[in-house]
This record gives sequence, C-alpha cells and structure tokens, in this order.
Amino acid sequence: MSKVTTGMVVCPHRLASAAGAEILRAGGNAIDAAIATQAALGVVYPHMTGLGGDAFWLIYDAASSDLLGLNGSGCAAQAATLSFYRDQGLTQIPQRGPLGAITVPGAVDSWGVAHGRLGHLPWAELLRPAIALATEGYPATGSQAYWIRQDQADLKEHAASSPFLPKGTLPQPGQQLTNPDLAATLETLARAGAQSLYQGALAERIDAHLKTVGGLLTAEDLAAHASDWVNPIATSYRGHTVWQLPPNSQGFTVLQALNLIEGYDLQAIGHSTADYYHLLVEATKIAFADRDRWLTDPDFAPIPTEQLISKAYGDRRRSQIDMGQAQALSATAIGGDSVYTAVVDGAGNAVSVIQSLYFDFGSAVMVPGTGFVLQNRGSFFSLNADQINCLAPRKRCFHTLMPAMVLTHNRPEWVLGTMGGEGQPQTQLALLTRVLDYGFDPQTAVDLPRWLWGRTWGDTSSGLTLEGRIPAPIRGELQRRGHAVKAAPDWTEKMGHAQMIHIDLTTGTLQGGCDRRSDGAIACVP
Repeated sequence: MSKVTTGMVVCPHRLASAAGAEILRAGGNAIDAAIATQAALGVVYPHMTGLGGDAFWLIYDAASSDLLGLNGSGCAAQAATLSFYRDQGLTQIPQRGPLGAITVPGAVDSWGVAHGRLGHLPWAELLRPAIALATEGYPATGSQAYWIRQDQADLKEHAASSPFLPKGTLPQPGQQLTNPDLAATLETLARAGAQSLYQGALAERIDAHLKTVGGLLTAEDLAAHASDWVNPIATSYRGHTVWQLPPNSQGFTVLQALNLIEGYDLQAIGHSTADYYHLLVEATKIAFADRDRWLTDPDFAPIPTEQLISKAYGDRRRSQIDMGQAQALSATAIGGDSVYTAVVDGAGNAVSVIQSLYFDFGSAVMVPGTGFVLQNRGSFFSLNADQINCLAPRKRCFHTLMPAMVLTHNRPEWVLGTMGGEGQPQTQLALLTRVLDYGFDPQTAVDLPRWLWGRTWGDTSSGLTLEGRIPAPIRGELQRRGHAVKAAPDWTEKMGHAQMIHIDLTTGTLQGGCDRRSDGAIACVP
C-alpha cells in the first residue's frame, strides 16, 4: 500500500506500472498514462493482453466532472456466419487458430479515441516506453513462462515466428526477452497513429496472412471498426454510486448483486463468515442467471438493463436467496485472461481500464512480422441461433470485461477492477463490500482470501472454489449448505489480478492496492 498526492498507476506488471508513471512525470494525464501502461503490458504480459485484443474504459474527466464510458470491443467478421461454421461440420467455434472467430481487435482504436478526446501529451510519446521494452528486453515473469509452456503447441502451430519461444525453446522465469517485430509495429503506430492498425499496410498484412491460413477477418472488417462512447450505468450502495459499463459488458451483474445484498446487514453478518461467503455467492448466481439470459450486443437484441439494475427488481429477486441452502443453479462456461489498470493523476482525472485477448495468448495466431497475437473473443459466440449470444456478422460478443469506479458526491473515490472472466463480478463484489461495508484499506481488501463460483472451460458443472486461507470449518459449513466446494492454494492466480486506488476526498491522498497474485506493483508520482 502506498500513499501519495500527485499520481498513481496500478497494474499487474511492475514495468508497465513504471511506464505509466513515467508518462505522468513527463506531464501526461491519467488518460495518457493508461495508454502507455496498456501498451507496455502488451510487451511484458503478452499472454494476457496485447494489440490484438479489446478494451473497455471508464474515465473521469476532472475538467468537466463527467464520467465517460468507452467501448473498445471489436465485432465478428462479415464472413463469420452460422452457415459457414455449420458447413464446416462444427457445432462449436474452435477456441484456437484462424477459425477461432478472430474478432476485430478494438483496443488500439480505443487508445486513439481516448487520446484524441482527452489526451495531453503527443501520441507518439505514449508508446515510447513500450517500444523501449520490446527493443531492449525485459525479464520473463513466472506467469508468462508458465503460460508459454502451457500453450507452446498452439503457439508453434499458429505463430511460427513467435518471439515467445526464442529459437524454439521455452523461456525460463527471469530470462531476458525481446520482441523486435512488436517494437516495429509500435513504431508504426507511433508514427502513423492508432488507425494505422485498421487501414493501410498493417491491416493489409493481417488480411493477407489470415487469407492464407483460412481466417475470416479481412481488411474491410478492420476498416469498418469504431470504438463507441457509451453512457455508464450505476446503482447506489451504502451512500456511494457504483459505476459500470453497459452491455455488451457484463458490468450490470455486480450492480444487480449489490442491490440484492444491500437488504442485508453485513455488519451483523460479519466479514469472512460462512454467511458472508454464502450471501455473496447466492447473489452472484441470480445475477449470472440474468446475465446468461440477456447479455449480448445491444444492437442485435433489446436488453432490459435499467430493469435489471433497479432497486425494485433487486427487492423482488432477494426472496430467492435462502441463507441456509445453496441454489441449484449453473453458469455459462467462460474463459478469460486480461489485464486491469487503475490510474489517477494530480489534476483529479481517473481511469479504470481493462484489456484482454480472451484466452491466454488469444487465438495463438500471430501475423508474421507484427509481434502480437490476435484475440479469440469470438470463440465465445454460440452457434445455436436460439441463444442470445449467437454468432452474427459484425456483431459484438458477450463480454466479460468490466472496469469499475465508485463516486461519492459526484467525485471518484475508488477506482477498481480485476481480470478473471466470470470471476470479475465476484472479485469486485468482494472488494466493494470490504471497503464500503467493513472499512478495509485497499491492499487488505485485495489481499484477503477470495472465492470463485461458476464454470471455466472444460468444467462440466458449476462449483465454488475457495482459496486455502479460508478456514476449514467455514469450507465445511458452505459444503453443508449445498455448495460444491473445491479446494485451491492459499494464493492462486485463478482468483484474478485485482487492483485498486482510493482517493481521499478531503486530502486528495491516494492509497493503492496491488494484487500479490499478479506480478504487479504500485507506481507513485510524488
């Protein structure tokens, strides 16, 4: 935990946090620093994020006192149709490779759009730290080495020129890695702007390679992409206003869960009790049932978002919670790896941004000479025409990404988020109750044991995974109530990488919380 009064960057890799802080020290604002941090993460955390992924933003603009939402998720290709996959004899979209429904990578465009509206420093300066890391090298983290080992077969098959397997070998933790192809791509973006990924030589290179390997995404799909400014959605909780992004983000789930638990006295329930874990899991189940029924691209189907996050709806659904018995509900199986960044600057601007490739190393497809993999977000589309999240050309997918911000008296007080697919709403619920109900500081809130209910890819049923630091008697009581309890290590990356910044509204002092489950650090600008 750190306290400063000028600026702070928190993300899951210390070198990327340092890159954002470098931009703040150079006179950049929180938007500038967030772009630099995300670009650097694409170099040093390429298994979780990169130029080939999507991004979602919440931005508090201190000059106007406006909270802005930016949807930087890409659409399916025009040629990605149900009939195409059916003609291939497929009932499910492949998770890897060129047919893994590679959707348009929207993140870089969102950087350009955010910078064009709110940035301060010249665009090219924001990419310099990432270019330096890609050129000069960085030490591989244990996390990166682990995921390269897990995904080496896919990388060898679909990313023959991969910098992640230097000379065809598995890197060891601490080994110095470089990515000259990514450095060259970033140089192009620095010189020609964010749109150079979507129009021009880079777009043509992506188009040409995917044509040779049987992919569906084209230069026309890239050129048609646009990030959207959207109106954030919110609910009140214990005198604060909690903000999320609207669909196609799953952000409404945590708002719905907060409405459900607000009717309970959490002080009386107590933190880290069986009742505490049970209540939050049961509220999550209800929110996920609505999510799985409704969440899709709102341009393709109406979604009753305002009803789902209303207090009246929460009051009606609360009776579904039985404090003595777990509900027999299941959730959609979701994958998801991503990176979350929180930034606050000395002028009072705040950024909550999350970026993802969906799976670790996404589709594993790398266009030769570019240095980055393309995401596989579209593999989550359904090929069942009766399902709300069914595939359609130029459609955005059901998205797990959900940055959060808490405003008090219309000023940002908490900036928070996490990676982790279906774990994102659950971890946010844990963090929010810990700071708003129990008064924990941000580092303690992040450090305390976490849980994960639901399904990940490969699971046949939903279960409740608990970190080992949750005492055995509590685990046993939850099992007695009907939860399918699974054991996990004391600290596990499966619970996601959560990051937080608290802004003291009286003094302006900043406190950060960085997840020890990640390779991150808090970077302060004194």
